[in-house]
This record gives sequence, structure tokens and C-alpha cells, in this order.
Amino acid sequence: MLVHKGRESRAPICNSSPMLFCQHSGRHMQRLFQAAAWLLAATIVVLSLGPPSVRPTTGAAHDLEHLLIFLATGMAFGLGYPRRVWLLTIALPTFAAAIEVAQNWVPGRHARMSDFLVDAVASCLGVGLSYASLKLRAAVIRR
Repeated sequence: MLVHKGRESRAPICNSSPMLFCQHSGRHMQRLFQAAAWLLAATIVVLSLGPPSVRPTTGAAHDLEHLLIFLATGMAFGLGYPRRVWLLTIALPTFAAAIEVAQNWVPGRHARMSDFLVDAVASCLGVGLSYASLKLRAAVIRR
């Protein structure tokens, strides 16, 4: 923050390196990741609890589909909420469990322990990767 004539200014403080985000755009990126995280979570709910006939087919292995969407969701939540890492490592596997349990009441859907395990591990891995990337970025900035 800059102080000009007794007032604080929220002008962005940018480093000359193109690899570094300025503070102002960093906040915008965090909000973007938050929106992406919630959109991914909503997508998981719709695809998991909707009728099997509306589920798109990708040609990828079932477990790979689960791994990729939950990994992306974990990374998006981790980058969107970087100060909530421990909460996310509890909330995202709980979300995965709730999705699997809810499938018991959807005709044509099945709850599988293997799906839950892939989903929970992938979401936590995504959070961990985002945490590591943010720590690495902070170490590079300090140099």
C-alpha cells in the first residue's frame, strides 16, 4: 500500500520481472481460482448425481477421469484458498465421500470405495501441489 497525502492507495506494486505477478493481479488470480474451484465442484456434483445418460464419454479410463477432475479441483481450491490448506485436506475428501454416498439414491449410479479413494487422494494431491507451487513462488520472490 502506498500512502499519498494521508490516504492509503491500493495501487498495484509490480516487480519488473515478467515472471512475477503484481499484488493487484495476484488477488484477481486468487478470485479466478476460487470461481474455477466452485465451478469444478458443481460440475462434479452434476456429473456424479445426474442420470448416466447425460454423462459425457471421454474415452479415458474411469479412474483417470476421476483423478483428473479431482486433481484440478484440489489445485483450484488450493490456489483459491491458500490459507485454508488444512481445512481443504479435510473438506475435499469429505466432499468426495458425500458424492459417493449420494449416488446410492440415484438410479443407475453406484457408490464405489475405489472411486472415493481415487477422488480423495487426487483432491489432496491437488491441494498439496498448489501449496508447494505457492511456497516455491514465494521463495523465488524472496531472492
